Amino acid sequence: MPDNSSEMLIARMERLPLGSFHYKMLVINGCAWAFDAFDVGLVTFVVTALTASWKLTTAQVGSILSIGLIGMLVGALLSGPVADRWGRKAVFQITMFIYAVFSLLCAAAPSFSYLIVFRFLVGVGLGGETPVVTSLLGEFIPAAHRGKVQGLINTFWAVGWVLAAVISYFIIPAYGWRLAFVAGALPALYIFYVRRHLPESPRWLIAQGRNDDAVKIIENIEKITSKTHTLPPVVVDDVIANVSAAQKKITMGVLFSNKYIKRTIMLWGLWFLGMFGYYGLFSWLPSLFVKAGHTMLKSFLYVLIMQIAYVPNQIVCAYLMDKFGRKWLLVTNLILAGIATIVYGWALGNSVTTGFVVLLGVITSFFVSAIWGITYTYTPELYPTNIRATGVSGASACSRIGSALAPIVIGAGLSSMGITGVFGIVAGAFVLGGILVAALGIETKGMILKDS
Repeated sequence: MPDNSSEMLIARMERLPLGSFHYKMLVINGCAWAFDAFDVGLVTFVVTALTASWKLTTAQVGSILSIGLIGMLVGALLSGPVADRWGRKAVFQITMFIYAVFSLLCAAAPSFSYLIVFRFLVGVGLGGETPVVTSLLGEFIPAAHRGKVQGLINTFWAVGWVLAAVISYFIIPAYGWRLAFVAGALPALYIFYVRRHLPESPRWLIAQGRNDDAVKIIENIEKITSKTHTLPPVVVDDVIANVSAAQKKITMGVLFSNKYIKRTIMLWGLWFLGMFGYYGLFSWLPSLFVKAGHTMLKSFLYVLIMQIAYVPNQIVCAYLMDKFGRKWLLVTNLILAGIATIVYGWALGNSVTTGFVVLLGVITSFFVSAIWGITYTYTPELYPTNIRATGVSGASACSRIGSALAPIVIGAGLSSMGITGVFGIVAGAFVLGGILVAALGIETKGMILKDS
């Protein structure tokens, strides 16, 4: 009789070389990430057009930018515990459906009030997807390769942002903002692909005591991988021998136990500060360029260039994580992002040539991008399987508070502090995040996802 113990099943997954199955999981989860980024990016361009057509005040612009992020907070809080209870795949599909439906309704919004309601519900779908995608992908990848593969997922975020910028560049000036929201509803079609090609996480099944269901999925992964690779022998050692402990029923209170409280404080602070910095930097950029005297079309082009620069450092760090680790690579990029942001804010607020401003924006985007490529890998590695999605959702919820506050703070501070002043606040958020990770973070390079 085959050994279908939890230890043996995890060992079978860990010994696998990277193959087409793992990269397929990267693409499936990455496309969902790109759809999320597309929507977040799209609204920053839409509000620029809406400001002109609906004569919006600065406060109304800040509300549109923030309300979706408040919805993400609600979605993140709800989806993590549900995904830990009922599975990753079901929540993945439900949250994507919510996002797509209400994005379509945004296109038909007859007034500012309706748009606010629909944007909130779009945010619920988007926020609910983040903990699931982050947890699910990592649970398929062997520890030796997880940094590289999971680190690459954030490159899809850049793809989504670039797509939003391209569509905004060509569609909004010619056809208006409503058609852009219609494009945001297209992920509804992706649900059918997910239903057919995305398996449930075997680690989650094992944690639920459903080893027989996990066996079928693992056997299929082995079959696919063996077509192109020779499978090494299975070795169950003392590193993963305690994985069966993951079947114990544990609650969210574990996040605040002596073992995990420092990790939780660090992650919640990191996600809050990191997203405050990200949205503080990018959410107002198209409008700031217009305010500086550039046309809407040129403003979209400048932001598009900056988003293309969002890709390279993610790829670099994805490969460096498995060699040098997560913690200090993350700290380094947070500090450098802070320095670049303060210089960029100075350039935006002074009489500096457009070319130099865009160059500084590219450099800033380069360092900011790596923060999230590393963070999305690092976070799920710090919690056991039964509360992994819950742990990620708690951190993600904190990020939504930061991201919702950022557009409001930047909008309110522009008149009193100027561009240089508010970008100083953004830079401070990045630097403070780096200090927090340096003080409380632990290294997770090579850590097997288990009850650790």
